[in-house]
Amino acid sequence: MSVADLHTLTGAYAAHALDPAESSAFERHLADCPACAQEVAEFAATLARLGAAESVVPPEAMKARVMAALPAIRQEAPRTAPVQPAGPGPGRLRRAWPKLALAACLAVAAGAGGLAVQQHREADQARARAAAVQQQQNRFADLLAAPDARTASGTVAGGAGVGTVVWSHGRGQAAFLATGMPAPAGGRTYELWFDDAGTMRPAGLLPGGDGSLVLSGPLGGATGVGVTVEPAGGSAHPSGAPVMLLSFT
Repeated sequence: MSVADLHTLTGAYAAHALDPAESSAFERHLADCPACAQEVAEFAATLARLGAAESVVPPEAMKARVMAALPAIRQEAPRTAPVQPAGPGPGRLRRAWPKLALAACLAVAAGAGGLAVQQHREADQARARAAAVQQQQNRFADLLAAPDARTASGTVAGGAGVGTVVWSHGRGQAAFLATGMPAPAGGRTYELWFDDAGTMRPAGLLPGGDGSLVLSGPLGGATGVGVTVEPAGGSAHPSGAPVMLLSFT
């Protein structure tokens, strides 16, 4: 699926109308596309308002009647064999209809209210993700504009994907930009490290194969940056050989 196609899926994603494969592809795209993240947030907020508009609070009198009737209504015993019930007569249907209608109304009200809360929460989460992505992009651009900013690029072992490091000794900062790197396997993440003359110092996590990250911690005396694949949540020390090493030269 092309990036252009992914841009068209914001409404379907907000409405949970994508299949698992499409949803996964779109979520990877969403992490690096603030415009789509904002659009998803707006769609989700609108759906939440629609759900809230359709929710119905049962009248207090109706609720009181239902609660008062519960002690007098015996629960039907479980059946151990299929039973063919006699066809209900019109009178029986008329008597059962109010209870069925009440149950349906209560179920609709509870479902709509729960959907509204869920969609509101998802809208907040989408806005937070969009804000975080935008903040990283702004910090990366600010570092790139430093008078002494320098860059170095390399490819992941095997030649798939490109990583670029930007650093400024004047700012004491470095940042990393990933483009087309293979997405880590489930439960894994890319971890960035400052290379302090052979000693690796944790510098942040990059969950996907695309995106930018301003490295955490001061540049200090680091001579470069390394990238490893680590368990989700990161490691205190590299658990394997770097898939990429970039030197500050």
